[in-house]
Parts: sequence; structure tokens; C-alpha cells
Amino acid sequence: MYTIDELRKKYLDFFRTKDHAVILSSSLIPDNDPTALFTTAGMHPLVPYLMGERHPEGKRLADVQKCIRTKDIDEVGDNRHLTFFEMLGNWSLGDYFKKEAIEWSWEFLTGSKWLNLDPKRIYVTVFAGDENSDTDNESIEFWKKQYSKFGIVAETCPYDQNIKGKKEHRIFTMPASDNWWGPVGETGPCGPCTEIYYDVSPEKGSLQNLFEEEVSNFRLMEVWNNVFMEFNKLASGKFEKLSQKNVDTGMGLERTVAVLNGSLSAFDTDAFYPIFSSIEKISGKKYKESEDVTKAMRIIVDHVKASVMIMGDDKGISPSNTGQGYVLRRLIRRAMRYGKILGITDLFINKIAATVIDIYGEQYPELLRNRNFIKEQINIEEEKFTKTLKQGEQIFNKMIISGSVSGKDAFVLFSTYGFPFELTQELADSKGCKINEDEFNKEMEKHAKLSKTASSGMFKGGLADTAEDTKKLHTAAHLMLESLRRILGDHVSQKGSNITSERLRFDFSHPEKLTPEQIKKVEDMVNEQISKKLPVTPKEMTLSEARDLGANGVFDSKYGEKVKVYFIGNNNDFFSKEICGGPHVNNTDSIGKFEIKKEESSSAGVRRIKAVIN
Repeated sequence: MYTIDELRKKYLDFFRTKDHAVILSSSLIPDNDPTALFTTAGMHPLVPYLMGERHPEGKRLADVQKCIRTKDIDEVGDNRHLTFFEMLGNWSLGDYFKKEAIEWSWEFLTGSKWLNLDPKRIYVTVFAGDENSDTDNESIEFWKKQYSKFGIVAETCPYDQNIKGKKEHRIFTMPASDNWWGPVGETGPCGPCTEIYYDVSPEKGSLQNLFEEEVSNFRLMEVWNNVFMEFNKLASGKFEKLSQKNVDTGMGLERTVAVLNGSLSAFDTDAFYPIFSSIEKISGKKYKESEDVTKAMRIIVDHVKASVMIMGDDKGISPSNTGQGYVLRRLIRRAMRYGKILGITDLFINKIAATVIDIYGEQYPELLRNRNFIKEQINIEEEKFTKTLKQGEQIFNKMIISGSVSGKDAFVLFSTYGFPFELTQELADSKGCKINEDEFNKEMEKHAKLSKTASSGMFKGGLADTAEDTKKLHTAAHLMLESLRRILGDHVSQKGSNITSERLRFDFSHPEKLTPEQIKKVEDMVNEQISKKLPVTPKEMTLSEARDLGANGVFDSKYGEKVKVYFIGNNNDFFSKEICGGPHVNNTDSIGKFEIKKEESSSAGVRRIKAVIN
């Protein structure tokens, strides 16, 4: 049986043999990117380097990146959708391209020294072409050469012919909706991709249905995606060629371990078994005793794991009604609701969270550092939601007395009191009445449209947008952090930032509200450095060297990894020294006047500043 630790190690070892530098996972909370609440893919933290910034470790990188994806949250419970997952990735920043990426993915998957998968069970997709880019015939030819090494005739099945695969079909062309990856937000690096699938039911013979059908019915499991990033999507919607051709690949760790072990489910791995055991002890039920129990346990395990990873991040996210905190609150409360379905009446999330920390603590030591914070936040949220459930039941009972409960009433219970629709349905069933679910869904659609309109201002580019104003605000953030430390104390550290070309939002550790005098001092200190026309100079060094120099940053990586430190100042008289990936202005003189517009609470022990430049 393969374990997640074994696959992580084998993957990184393989790419070390291909001269890749191994880098550590970045935070789950992206810096300087207003287009995403969480790090959703391995490429997310590397956007500046895909755009042309020089990475301290060179042009070939490999990593295991923590990721959170919430768009499929309602699908969790099937055999493969996960909210939190780990993505194995290898990167070429203007170095190798399609030929090597395809050859090496094939070598790692089929090589006897590596995963030793059966090449006869491998199928691939390539980009079919559209108005932005031609059919990826180059990748098709490279794939045919890989198959030929094993005497396999690999014919191409054209997507536009919409025909069922036949025995010789190994390569399937697919539209941009399937085989064009990126950008993460509305703008940034992107390109065609070629995906690798493995047949988990070879006993059924050749493929029987359309390719998409074989994927949707879980016969074919995706294990790898090679993205060829050679385009930059502009705010206008047009595509331009990047200054360099990049390779961005991803292999889902949990899903691939399942495939290696001959399982049909991403949940059937050592990353989940101990957590299921914890739920079995608490609920008195067995994981696979029925479809409903299996689904409920999968949802609880997935949601608690994702919640632990979010709270365990050094950025200090806690449950709230906005942004990342809202997603976290929804995950915890949804796990509690499914615990109720399993018959669990006591508070239980922390018991499961402890198992998650035990499994992942060595790989991600930040979970151990933040164990007490995780426990505290879960306790607060469980107690809050327990009160919410009691309040919701009381209001529901009053509604019943006055007549039947409508879909609009159910929406009020959900939107105003946080009472889940499914629980309203359960209460209605117990009283012998029905709720108009269509009416509830219509109210939800109205709410969703309003929310989308209200939040549309968030999606205007980010660090992927290297516009000059973004660079100015990014550099100003360095000056502000150092000013905060000098005025408030050394306890101040960055907890997160969100930068567009219009404004800066910056979270930092501090226990109390800033006074008007303190805010004025920070503004004045930043503007003083701007007026001094200080040069901004990047230097590459190891983490230990950066620490010795007193640079600001998160020192949770192993010594020896190279980083880029940005120095702001003259002749060794530096105002700011900070580990960062860029981009920045070359001199503070170009920033303009810095102004703090708002200072507020972000979460417990974390303050937030919103600022602009004029």
C-alpha cells in the first residue's frame, strides 16, 4: 500500500534527478492577490516568477503545495472531490517546455524505479484549439512517441467529431473549458494543458463511452496536468505572449495515492483512515455501513481537515462573516450539521481536529505551532452554532404555530439566523409539513446576485497585474510594516495583504485598536522614507543569512533555501529589509503620498489597515 508520505518523497526525489530545486509550500492565504481567497493551485504563489521575475532557486522547481478549493463544496462526499488537497508540482520558468514535461511525466508514472503504472491504462487529453491558440499538435506527437516505447499505437480522437473512443484512441482533443488552464484570477499567466488519466477499471475492456462520460462515471481518474504557460491574459480579455515559456504541472497527491492502491476513492488513503476512526468512535457508526453514513463521514473529514489547515496557517484566519473567515465558518458548521445527521449530540470537532494535526504536523509544523489557536477557535464556533441551532428551532416553532413554513421563511432562517436549510427541512418533516424548495432556491439566487454585485470590485487583478500603481503600493506595504514595528513594537508581524492598483489592505498582529496619533505617526514615517528617495534593491541569499541580517519574514523553512530580500535604503543604512517575491518600484520617490484610510479589527489579535497612494 502506498502512503501519502511515500508519494511525496518519491515525486520530489524524481525531480531532484532532473535538477529541480525543491521549495516548500506557500501559505494557504495568498498575498497581494484580491482575486482569490485561498491558494487554489500550485502555480498561485509563483505567479510573479511565471511573469518573468527571477526565482532565487533558479529556473527548475518542484514542490508540494497546500491548496483549498471551495467551488465544488457541494460535491464533497463523492469519491474524489476534496476541499483541502496537496498538489505535487514541477516548474520550468523559461527553461524546458513540452517535450521534457511530457517525457518526464511519462517516465515517473511508468518507470519501474518510480510508480510503475501500466502504460496500457493511460489516456491523455490535449488542447483542441480555438481563436486564441491552435490545436496542440506538438504535444500529440510527443505523446505518440511515449506510447510507442511500449509498442502501443496511440491514435487521436478529435473532440469536434463527438465520437465514442475505440481501442486505438489514447489521445483526446478537448476544448478550452477542459484543456486551457489559468489565469487564477481575471488576468495573468495561462495556456493550454495536457492531462493524464488512468483507467481504474481495465477489466471492462476498451472505453465504452465518450471520454467525458468515462471521467464523470469515475472509470478514468485524472492524475497529472501539464500546463504550458506561454500567454498572459489582459484585463481587456485579449491574450499576449509571455516573455518566457513556462511549464506548470500538478499531480493531486490524495487522488494519485488512491489510484496507486487500486482504490476508486480519494478518501481511501492513510491521509483519511485515522480520521474516519475518530468519527466512528464518536458516532458509534461504521464508515461504510451505508451510503448516507459514508457520505456524511467524508464531508466531516474533508471539512474539518480544511478548517484545521486554514486556522493552522500562520496568517491567523478565524471564523467570521466575510472573506476567508466566512468560508471557514461554513466548513465548520457544515461538519457539525453532518455530525448531527450521524446522531452526534456533543461538541466533537476538536477531537477530529486533533487527529488531523497528528497526521500532518510533521509535514506542516505550523499546525503544531498554532494548535492552541485552532482549538480555541473551534470551541468558540461550535458553541456559537449550537446556540444558533437552538434559536433557529425556537423561531421555526413560532412559524409553525402561525401556519406552514414557506420557502421564503426558510431563507430568512438561513440568511438572518444562519440556520441551514437542510435542518429546516428535517424539522418540517417531523411536523408533517413540506417546504417549497424552489421558492427557497429563488431567494438564494437573488441573494447570490446581490452579493456578486456588491463584491465585484474585488476582482480587478492583483500581483499578476504588474501595473506601476500595484508596484508602488506593494513597496509602500514594506515601509508601512517597518513603521508599524518601530511605532507599536517588535510583536508586529504581517498576517496577510491584498493589493490592487487602487488600494492596499494589510493585516498585522496587534492586540488593540490604533489611536489617531499612532496612525498619524505611521503615515508620517512612511512618507518620510518616500521623500528620502531611497533605492529599493533585491538580493538573493539563504534563509539563515536573511535571519542574521534581521530581515522580516516567515522563517518556517529549512535553512539553505534561497530567498529574495528587498532592501530599502542607502549604504547599509536600510529602513526596511524584507523577504518578498516582488514586484517593487526601484526607488521610493516614485511611490507618491501615502495615506491610511481606515484601521479596523480583522480577527482576534489581528488589525487591518486600508491605505492608498496619491
